[in-house]
Amino acid sequence: MLCETCYVQVVGEGLTDAKNFVADFEELLDRICPGCTDINRPLIDDMAGSGE
Repeated sequence: MLCETCYVQVVGEGLTDAKNFVADFEELLDRICPGCTDINRPLIDDMAGSGE
């Protein structure tokens, strides 16, 4: 889940495919705001392979 500003930036920069999946989550993290990072923390930790 992304705020509207982050969504427009991520899609505008072509980080998503036709189904809105992001292949490189590190590039995504470099572009989203701290609020979106906090909201998506469980998903981010899972993608990064966190053991928690």
